[in-house]
Amino acid sequence: MKTAPAIVLSDAERRTLLGWSRGRRTPARLVLRARIVLASAEGTMNKDIAAQLGTSKKTVSLWRGRFAERRVAGIETDAPRPGRQRSIPQATMETILRKTTQEKPVGATHWSTRTLAKVVGVSRATVNRVWQAHGLKPHLSKTFKVSNDPRFAEKLRDVVGLYLDPPEHALVLSCDEKSQIQALDRTQKGLPIVPGRCGTMTHDYKRNGTTTLFAAVNVAEGKVIGTCQPKHRHQEWIRFLKLIDAETPSELDLHLIVDNYATHKHPKVLAWLKRHPRFHVHFIPTSSSWLNLVERWFREITDKRIRRGTFRNVPQLIAAIDEFIEQHNHHSKPFVWTAKADTILAKVARARAALDKTPSV
Repeated sequence: MKTAPAIVLSDAERRTLLGWSRGRRTPARLVLRARIVLASAEGTMNKDIAAQLGTSKKTVSLWRGRFAERRVAGIETDAPRPGRQRSIPQATMETILRKTTQEKPVGATHWSTRTLAKVVGVSRATVNRVWQAHGLKPHLSKTFKVSNDPRFAEKLRDVVGLYLDPPEHALVLSCDEKSQIQALDRTQKGLPIVPGRCGTMTHDYKRNGTTTLFAAVNVAEGKVIGTCQPKHRHQEWIRFLKLIDAETPSELDLHLIVDNYATHKHPKVLAWLKRHPRFHVHFIPTSSSWLNLVERWFREITDKRIRRGTFRNVPQLIAAIDEFIEQHNHHSKPFVWTAKADTILAKVARARAALDKTPSV
């Protein structure tokens, strides 16, 4: 005669099972299983447990045995069930992949599950399964460009060298302008954040002027030297260089990482730099803004202060920017660069090879 396994519970298991057996939001199947195990631990026979709980002796025997084998995990989830997994014919899968990656639908820029399913003659669920299995998301895209700067490698190694191995007795500053920041005032108040609903803001707005933020990030400390000016010509850039000169220790050399904007190379700017030999300017390659760490900080101030802000005039916008810079500098952390030049160059080489194989669109 087959004997039911004896159940002995630890204190932790008993607490868990009691919680499940009394839980108002616990799934009914889990409540039943917990009660079966608790009754089994009291030494009750399977037939009596079945009668008490209004279920079958077979069900009691099943979950009692599962608990004896795997403890709490054995009753918490159902065991895998046998059965053949539905498969997609190889030819169909290859067709879906080829069309997704190499073709475009008529009159559209990319496929949807419905449009591709109609062309291939399968269900949209099948298309979706193939896309998920291969990590394809045709509805998404992101910006990308490989620099064509003939001195790309040289400039890259120069800038990355400053990040990874900065010179002694010097400061490395990542500099740029964030131009045309708009002072936008919404046409009505937004709704506040409440449980179950995000905050709101109107889609339309009133323009109240613009300003340009000049910023220099101290790579070693994360502190920012910043100022707002109405324009971003060479005159304003020289004014910003004078501000950097005044706010940094005079005994230190300054290595400025900047982009190739014409203002930074204006003859009057070059003449000013010649008169101030502690300034050393390092230009990033063209189309490589990702190499300038100040862009990371610009994203931060945009996300945290500007994009959702409401400003009735430019002075109010400038005051908000100045306040953000002050708070940032009070809790600043260094911007850590980890990518090595050789790693980046290898990645760029792979991108160039892929672009050479890609037909023009």
